[in-house]
Amino acid sequence: MFILNDYLADEHGIEHDLEHTLLKKKNFSSPKIYNANGNLSRRWYVYFSFRNPQTGKLQRMKNIYGTANNYDSKEDRLAVLTVYRNKLKQLLQGGFNPFEDNSKLIEKRNQKKSDDKVAESISFDSIEKTKESTDAVKPSISINEAFLRGLKLKDKLLSDTTKKSFKNRIKTFTDWINDNHPEKNTIADIDKRVVMDFLNEILERTSPRNRNNYRADLSSLFQALEDDDIIDGNYIKKIPVLKSIPKRNKSYSKEEQEKIFEHLEKHDKDLLLFIKFISYNFLRPIEVCRLKVGDLDIKNKKVSFKAKNSPQKTKIIPDLMLEELFDISKMDKNLYLFTPEGLGGEWDTELSNKRDYFTKRFKTKVKDKFGLGPEYGLYSFRHTFITKLYRQIRKTSTPFEAKSQLMQITGHSSMKALEKYLREIDAELPEDYSELIKS
Repeated sequence: MFILNDYLADEHGIEHDLEHTLLKKKNFSSPKIYNANGNLSRRWYVYFSFRNPQTGKLQRMKNIYGTANNYDSKEDRLAVLTVYRNKLKQLLQGGFNPFEDNSKLIEKRNQKKSDDKVAESISFDSIEKTKESTDAVKPSISINEAFLRGLKLKDKLLSDTTKKSFKNRIKTFTDWINDNHPEKNTIADIDKRVVMDFLNEILERTSPRNRNNYRADLSSLFQALEDDDIIDGNYIKKIPVLKSIPKRNKSYSKEEQEKIFEHLEKHDKDLLLFIKFISYNFLRPIEVCRLKVGDLDIKNKKVSFKAKNSPQKTKIIPDLMLEELFDISKMDKNLYLFTPEGLGGEWDTELSNKRDYFTKRFKTKVKDKFGLGPEYGLYSFRHTFITKLYRQIRKTSTPFEAKSQLMQITGHSSMKALEKYLREIDAELPEDYSELIKS
């Protein structure tokens, strides 16, 4: 059997002669080096395409790795892959065709090798498989094994919150395959049609947004499998994203907000303090759930936390918020600020469970009491107070000045992100234009 990787890795196995009849360039692409943008934790290789005689189209061939990934420096890997690329180019120009029996061609080239070299019995390792299918060579790895490997590759790249939903969606897809396509056993059996059928079923049962979330997670997993050379390509990227109208939390009116605060002052002061961190410090509910006693620096009026767009963010604690805080100076800094049993305590559960707890507590104590619909929630307080603050600043500032000041307070990563957010919550409304219509 002729193994192309082994043959190319033998630096003395190919003579530098180009006297043979050259193939027309249109039959194959020029071999190229993939260097993973310099990332040494990824696999580097040489790749090329050859025209499939059955389809008439250029078809991606198996990647050439050789010993390149045994080296730990960019220079060494590039040097090895450059040799492979040049040797492969010589083979192709010399008449090598991965869809045909190349025994005679290789035998002729081997006759020129030195006498101390033992002639190898050679053939291209993918010929038999490419004859069975016009597609790229199918890996024999099972679906479960492939997905487990993909999840392991993604494990260190995802946050704890994202990781849970990611794994749940992959499990849902795996269960669906087992129920609807029990005949499919290997990852090569899963194609675009199968994924489309699954996504269409998710769309029918739920919503375009949920379908898009499944598509995004599956595409991320399959990209990891492609990068690890378990599959030849991530076809999920070609599945379109559906347009969806996201449901957003609606801001409270001044009267609604005041009634809620008055009610919680009497019936649930801990939940009210939770909401005030959202309202006065403009934290997201999940960010408040992360807070520990040690994250609050009362002396310097600062709070540190993990934000949506930053691993570590620091904001000031306004005097309005400081007036609401209790004395935490003697508390263990490793205790969580908010727990079901009260302020400052242990709470060993996943972050998503903490957020869900306060969401349900708010529904029971507030939403059910005031008859508020699904468009109102804890996040609504952030919208409400950012809108209130922006409109107050706008009274004495230009729009740009107001947004610049507001961006420092809210913690948005860019002016563009803040402007998009303000548009979504309708924070900036025009003055009454009745006189313009009359005139």
